[in-house]
Amino acid sequence: MMAAPKFPDDLFPRLPATLGRIETNADLSKSTWFRVGGPAEVMFWPADLNDLMNFLQNKPDDVPITIIGIGSNLMVRDGGVPGVVIRLSEVFTKISVEGLEITAGGGVSNLRLANAARECGIAGFEFLCGIPGAVGGAVRMNAGAYGSETKDIVQRVRALDVKGNLIELSVAEMKYSYRYSEAPADLIFIDASFKGEPGNTREIADRMKEIRAERALTQPVKTPTGGSTFTNPPGAKAWELIDQAGCRGLMRGGAIVSEKHCNFLINTGSATAADLEGLGEEVRRRVFESSGIQLEWEIRRIGVPENPQVDEVPQ
Repeated sequence: MMAAPKFPDDLFPRLPATLGRIETNADLSKSTWFRVGGPAEVMFWPADLNDLMNFLQNKPDDVPITIIGIGSNLMVRDGGVPGVVIRLSEVFTKISVEGLEITAGGGVSNLRLANAARECGIAGFEFLCGIPGAVGGAVRMNAGAYGSETKDIVQRVRALDVKGNLIELSVAEMKYSYRYSEAPADLIFIDASFKGEPGNTREIADRMKEIRAERALTQPVKTPTGGSTFTNPPGAKAWELIDQAGCRGLMRGGAIVSEKHCNFLINTGSATAADLEGLGEEVRRRVFESSGIQLEWEIRRIGVPENPQVDEVPQ
């Protein structure tokens, strides 16, 4: 595996003082489920909401900001991520329950939110136990599985804009569609409120057990992967198109298309981000050649390549 490149250490002195932890040239490969990628020029773990707001309000305007969650649906390119990468710390992982409404911080894992709903006898959150990731990402992309989507239960979200202003958005303002919202790309989702229905704790637990069992049976859950690689095109399933294009088991470097579920890319242990992204683009090319359908990435890709950019399927 290639040695991670390093950024010059001239950005840190330009940043405002913080209460949280800051690290230069932080290894991002440890922060993603793929276990690949270059460093963050600067990594910032805010101490609390005020610390994050102060940082955004006082940082230089030319410094780019990138937000990451728990890294389940994320690919960091080998050249790393310029600017400041922000990861919400433990203070953003609080959960509160009032009646049938649950408010969860942006850093709360989907599984933990589903478990909290189960413990309170609130139905409608079960599908989240089968979706890797955290609340912030689920709200951003309208994460969904097993017949349900985030938009079905979310009531409102709170976020910070790039200037550090706290705003609240309704479901209507998020403008959800399949695996997508029209929320501005620079928003940092601080927390969200969800509402379920009265349910039986045992029945909820049984449904979650079914979902976990199905996921273990059909997905490569014990391997370094990033979840579903491509979104399902209208009227089709990405995995079927990939299989029909002969891509099951296709390899590039240390990356392979999962034999178990071919809409998953796997790091066999020696892959680089370039291997994984290049393999994904090869899959897109073959699917387009065989079906005329252009698959769209569901995996979020950030940063810059260490070598020239991977050729993408023409749009």
